[in-house]
Amino acid sequence: MRRDVFQAIADPTRRAIIALIAIQAMTPNAISEHFNSTRQTISRHLKILTECELVKQEYQGREIYYQLEVEKIKEIDKWIEQFRKIWETRYNQLDDFLLTIQNKKGNEK
Repeated sequence: MRRDVFQAIADPTRRAIIALIAIQAMTPNAISEHFNSTRQTISRHLKILTECELVKQEYQGREIYYQLEVEKIKEIDKWIEQFRKIWETRYNQLDDFLLTIQNKKGNEK
């Protein structure tokens, strides 16, 4: 079953896991130490993140390390960027409008 990446990152625990492994690859046990959840719960979150290709597994001996899949994060950022540009334009227009109002009030005095 293919999961939606945006549903995956909607969960705060999964976002926190992404933030943790963005710094360094970690084992499920090391990840679970940062949460008040069971190891099984963290494993379910990791499974979802793996299915969405946001994280990948790397085997080192008997240990599995999870690391961030940077290219997938870049895809999300690229999609979000279009909205960032829209909002920046709107904020700039609002700034210009407020400055115009402020200048009119200053000229009336």
